[in-house]
Order: sequence, then C-alpha cells, then structure tokens
Amino acid sequence: MAGKRKVTLIPGDGIGPSIVEAATAVMEAAGALVEWDVHEAGEKVMEKFGTPLPEEVLENIRENVVAFKGPVTTPVGGGFRSVNVELRKKLELFACVRPAFSIEGVRSPYKDIDIVVVRENLEDLYSGIEHMVTPDVAESIKVITRKGSERIVRFAFEYALKFSRKKVTAVHKANIMKLSDGLFLETAREVSKDYPEIELEERIVDNMAMQLVQKPHLYDVLVLPNLYGDIMSDLCAGLVGGLGIAPSSNMGYDELAVFEPAHGSAPKYTGLDKVNPTAQILSGYLMLLHIGQYDAAERVLEGVKKVIGEGKVVTYDLGGNAGTSEMARAIIDAIESM
Repeated sequence: MAGKRKVTLIPGDGIGPSIVEAATAVMEAAGALVEWDVHEAGEKVMEKFGTPLPEEVLENIRENVVAFKGPVTTPVGGGFRSVNVELRKKLELFACVRPAFSIEGVRSPYKDIDIVVVRENLEDLYSGIEHMVTPDVAESIKVITRKGSERIVRFAFEYALKFSRKKVTAVHKANIMKLSDGLFLETAREVSKDYPEIELEERIVDNMAMQLVQKPHLYDVLVLPNLYGDIMSDLCAGLVGGLGIAPSSNMGYDELAVFEPAHGSAPKYTGLDKVNPTAQILSGYLMLLHIGQYDAAERVLEGVKKVIGEGKVVTYDLGGNAGTSEMARAIIDAIESM
C-alpha cells in the first residue's frame, strides 16, 4: 500500500469496535491514506495472554509510532490498575492533549469555546506510590520532578506555537503545596522565558475551576500536573457538551502518539449500535493532523460539524434517534458531498 501511513489499530472492548469501525470509515471517506495494523488489547485478550496489554501490542505501537485506539475495559482483580495508565507508562506518553471546542448543534450553555488541556501523564499522585501506614491509615505520595514539569510545560508552549495560540495558563496549588506544586510553577516560569511571544498566566487550581465555569472564553492552552489535568479536562469537556464529543491524544517522544476518545468502553451498550461515535471520529481528526494529512483531517472535522449542526441524523445524547452506524454514514455522505 504505497503512500499509506501504517498505524496500529486497537478496536478495544465494549462499544470500542463499533465506534472504531465508524471512525475508520469516516477517515477513509475523507481521503486518509492509512494502512491499519490491527492488534487486540483489553479484556478480551486476558485469557490468551494473561494480561490486557500484551507486549506484542506495545512493540507494534513502537514500530508504527502512531496508534488509534478504542476504549478498553480494565479487568477487575489483579494486574495493573488501568490499561490506559499502563500504556502511557510503558510508552512514556508523558502528555495528554484534550481539546475542548464548541460544535454548533451540541447542547451546551456556552458557544465559541476553544480550550486545549495539556495534562502531565506520568507523575503526581498517579505514580501509584501508596501504602498502608497502619491498618487505618493509607498514604499516597505525590511525585513532581523538574524533568517531568519541564517537558510538559515545554510541550504546551510548543503546541501553542504550532497552532498559533497566544496564552498558556499554568494551573497549580503552590500556595499550599509549596515544594511539589511550587517546583511545577517555578519550572513553568523558567520555560516561559524561551517563548516571549506567548503569555504565561498562573492560576490556582480551585480558582481555575471557577474561572472555567464563569469565563471560559478567557482561556486558551492550560498546562497542569496529572491529577488536576484529569479533573479539568472533563470539566472542559462539560463546557462544550460532554465526553461524547471529547477526543484525546497521548503524546511521547519522537512523534510517538496514541489517539483515543476520552470516554470509557460502556459495556452495557455493546452491540446495540446506539452510542455517539463523535469522540472517536474526532480522535481520528487529531491523528490525521499529527501525521500531516491536513486535508483529510479538515474534511473529517467539517463532516462532523455539518451533521451535528443539522441535527437530523445524530445519536440520542445529541437529541436525535440515529444509531452509531447511521450517524457515521451521514458524516460520510456529508464528506462525499463537499
């Protein structure tokens, strides 16, 4: 398949295969030049491999550099806490990028929101360093390093440069956690000196939550430690309509990246052809931008906007009664009519 970019494809569990099928069909209609290298991860491979994340999957992603992934279920009992967390650790995907932008036709209290959350992915309380001090006291250790802070803040500024954004807001709680969050904030200030054309703004995390609800239009790129980023990225998704339209990417060194929706695998909807495929499709849009297929990416985005804007063939959460495949077909038709 000359001219095509090979990408690891992980269909996932639950609703994953159906929304991935929808997304890949939309990308194909948009003219994406992609060869899908299919590998399984998640609950369905536990019996065969004894792990939901086989080493061969990790090796395949390393080889292809880019992966497109549906949501996966982390099996209950034993093993690691989360397939997604382990994937980020093993591949050193240190940056989670979650754009939140308004789409006409999505029910939301706001219009014209365009915020990008850049979340540190590997440190903070999510390092998983915890233990029982006594039978009645549990302790978790918050880990913030200068290296981790520097690379995520620099990533945020480089992202702002690449996409012509004007401001990066560093979110912290350094007024209380003076050493850990203090180090993050100190590092942000130092890194910002290399980017004089981009404004650095500082916000304490609880104030940031209020600001986003009251005045979200004032914000552009947010950079945050892991836990705050996890929370604020969902808050930002709520500003524009919810996780059903929230794409994400997990980025590492040398262009290594995994693209997936922000929501879970929703096992109760497996096989019902009911759920909204938008977040998965828009994750494909982000992937196409990443691999330089800008025209195809733009067609994917415009197709999604057209169908949601018309509101005729959309899923239940968007106010319609269409199924997953029907909505995907409508987006394909919109692309093909461009």
